[in-house]
Amino acid sequence: MTDTAGVFARYPASSGDEAVGPDGVLRSGYEPVARALDELGGVGLAAVVGEIARERRTRGVVFGTFVDGRLEERPFPLCPVPRVVPAADWERVARGVEQRTRALNAFLDDVYRPGGRRRTDADREPEVVRAGVVPPWVVTASPGHRPGAVGLAWSGQRRITVAGLDLLQGPDGWVVLEDNLRVPSGIGYAISNRDSAAAALPGLYRCERAAGLADPHEAVDVLRAALVDAAPPGCDGTPQLGLLTDGRHNTAWFEHRLLAEAMGIPIVTPDTLWPTPAGGVAVQVDGERVPVHVLYRRFDEAALAAHLTPTGTPVDVLLGEAVRLGQLALANVPGNGVADDKATYRYVPEMIRFYLGEEPVLPSVPTWLLADPADHAAVRDRLHELVIKPVDGYGGQGVVFGPLCSTAELAELEAQVAATPHRFVAQQPVDFTTVPTVIDGLVAPRHADLRVFAVAGTRTRTLPAPLTRVALTEGSLLVNSSRGGGSKDTWVLPPS
Repeated sequence: MTDTAGVFARYPASSGDEAVGPDGVLRSGYEPVARALDELGGVGLAAVVGEIARERRTRGVVFGTFVDGRLEERPFPLCPVPRVVPAADWERVARGVEQRTRALNAFLDDVYRPGGRRRTDADREPEVVRAGVVPPWVVTASPGHRPGAVGLAWSGQRRITVAGLDLLQGPDGWVVLEDNLRVPSGIGYAISNRDSAAAALPGLYRCERAAGLADPHEAVDVLRAALVDAAPPGCDGTPQLGLLTDGRHNTAWFEHRLLAEAMGIPIVTPDTLWPTPAGGVAVQVDGERVPVHVLYRRFDEAALAAHLTPTGTPVDVLLGEAVRLGQLALANVPGNGVADDKATYRYVPEMIRFYLGEEPVLPSVPTWLLADPADHAAVRDRLHELVIKPVDGYGGQGVVFGPLCSTAELAELEAQVAATPHRFVAQQPVDFTTVPTVIDGLVAPRHADLRVFAVAGTRTRTLPAPLTRVALTEGSLLVNSSRGGGSKDTWVLPPS
């Protein structure tokens, strides 16, 4: 550790900061970062921020958000100060994310048992429900439960090929805040963050400490291998992959193009999909129809039925028939929302014990299901202390921080919860860490989370491409890009 000086001279000491400890001493992982920033000075640092912004505009590193029903593309801000994750932390995080992904895949296999369940079946409920581990309503009343999704995976296929788990580092270590198992985004942004940061600070990225960093570009081959592993029984030889997107109006269109190009696979849009004589699907590429065996699905399952192929067939019908005939695999499989809504989240530690016979490596945040009368009664008078989330919310939408509410806002929240408690969960706030972030030319602490990706093929593996998202407003706890957040390159340090 070293005393803070230079750009960190006025940085506040804190037990909850990842770079500067409560004694005001810089933590060892940040020493090369501090030296590089000191060499730049304030003027140089401001110039780097400007250069990064220009470089990312040129490359089109943007995200989309809908405003009044219209898609607006906005720059995805990148802070040049990387976040440093020690090797021991990453080892634990990776093990925990892989464990959680394995358990959630087992839960989905249980919910969507191959062949389905008839009403007359004695064991029509999932095993985890019959064992009393998960209440029946958590499955049947989930907004993400799709009974028709039973036939949208071939027998033995992992329904989660790509998972993105959001983590926070609190006073007692890393905790899982949220599981994203439908169409998690961010891998491409993690890759572009490394490219932008390394181009802007070449000296820092050539230093000895940076030599052994995990390389997010390596995630591409791991992701591609997991997609190949998802190939259906009807595929002979090398599977042809495609990235299925609804096109330019998707909020993650930049990432779709980046990943498709990096994996060397075609972009597939509804207007390029055709049936094959064998019952599979083909994509039109440069005037030729190329059969595809695995589609990396990157838009919402609810929108599949809204798009038509050139033959006039709804996309969901064409793809569903190809899957049932063993000619196609979808990754991720539709219906995964039952495993990542906020009510199911409450039971993931129990699922790990039930399906894997293991203790959870990473804890979850204490959560109360307001649809449960006992849970509702326990927190009815504590909403001002808790975080309230819609069961089916995502991207920070609808999240209310009780401690930040005004009296009027709290009264409105209490009325909404009292009227429709089944729509909400309550969670204990996490006092999560801050990281050094460039704000108006100065380095200041801002709250950050970490999205960690895992892929499930022949085995479940964590990708070396974690995405740090950071709040850019002082005191803000919302890091989502759609809520004004930015991002950072993430340094996963090698073991010493």
